[in-house]
Amino acid sequence: MDQRASDNRAPVVRLATAPDRPVLAAMFARAFADDPALCWVFPNPHGRERRLKRLFAILFDSDAAGVRLMMPDSEAATLWRAPGHAETTLGEMLRYAPAMLAAFGGAIGRGLALSKAIDAHFPAEPFWYLHLAGCDPAYQGRGLGRAVVRAGIDRMGGSGIPFYLETATERNIGFYQSLGFRVTREWRVGRDGPVFWSMLNG
Repeated sequence: MDQRASDNRAPVVRLATAPDRPVLAAMFARAFADDPALCWVFPNPHGRERRLKRLFAILFDSDAAGVRLMMPDSEAATLWRAPGHAETTLGEMLRYAPAMLAAFGGAIGRGLALSKAIDAHFPAEPFWYLHLAGCDPAYQGRGLGRAVVRAGIDRMGGSGIPFYLETATERNIGFYQSLGFRVTREWRVGRDGPVFWSMLNG
């Protein structure tokens, strides 16, 4: 049993750095293997994990200017974007275009539609963006995902700037509500895409 999960001490959370990139990309790929939005982007399960690893490696890089937090053995992690930096900029799209094309392949159209829809539903006021939060399925239920999200809230809290996220997994709503988030909007990507819930804390 994980000692950190079996005693009363708070799990240790640290900043993720460049050497953590491959192991966290693989962890996020496992954590999001059944995510409704990514299953819509990549409907064929064959090769999905390989593409997700590539995608999450890119997202890890693109969030370098924000705050990247992880459990010490990569069981769970979060990627945060700072206020004013949530949207995908043209420069970012151009910088990562070759890698994105390799990651998405023929699914690039759905990938771009998903990214555009997410950007379109951001709040108007400044916010900290919980871009990604994931826990390895082998470690779920031990409070590690909660600990790493809470660590980000505690780290960036106190400024009066709210925290924002969106999720396409309905069962996650209660989890985030227990951390102080509330649903502000429900929306769908296009006509037949996944349903999302926007959530705000603060």
